[in-house]
Amino acid sequence: MSTATKVTNDGITMPPPAADDTASRFTRVAEGVDVAPFLSELDAAPQMWLVNTSRQRKVRCQRDTQNIFLRVARKPLPPGARNANDVHGSRTAASAAQFPRALKFCEEIAALQNGELGRATLVALQPRGWVRPHIDEGAYYRVRDRFHLVLRSPEGSPLTAGGETVVMHEGELWTFDNKAEHDARNPTAEPRVHLIFDVLPAPGRGYYVLPPLD
Repeated sequence: MSTATKVTNDGITMPPPAADDTASRFTRVAEGVDVAPFLSELDAAPQMWLVNTSRQRKVRCQRDTQNIFLRVARKPLPPGARNANDVHGSRTAASAAQFPRALKFCEEIAALQNGELGRATLVALQPRGWVRPHIDEGAYYRVRDRFHLVLRSPEGSPLTAGGETVVMHEGELWTFDNKAEHDARNPTAEPRVHLIFDVLPAPGRGYYVLPPLD
């Protein structure tokens, strides 16, 4: 696992380090991120958790979550696409207007990778909740890295991928191999909140990307 980059309150001061442990499913990219501005946005708009409940209703492994979508797949789906997992294009969701600081952070990380921001979601895993084991499959996920910024998790957030488990803490930014089977748990009595987003990196800059299918 690589050494994390320190982050100041004024923004990210260094680009993420290159992954230096190919055997690990996880890389802690940064620590010390000031998450207070993002939590302020969330606390000012608690009703946004109930605006779109499609993910927990329709995606079985996500039924213990609540979600606020900042960026989503472009629709209508192009010809030949089975579902959104095969769609590369993304757009900013209407809900993002309430969370400009969170969206800007995602954009900054993408820029540091000389990459392109994909989808972004604020996710609350409910008390005693479990994101069931699954693999993020499809052309979209294959060529992108998934990042987690821990916003609220006083006791840490356990996440397992490919049989390896880490505990992520508040203010830490992680990327991990979501092409491996993974699951997440919240063993506490309080919701665990992460900012989760995907980046299409410049060639040679990715952590866990795979060659495109074409």
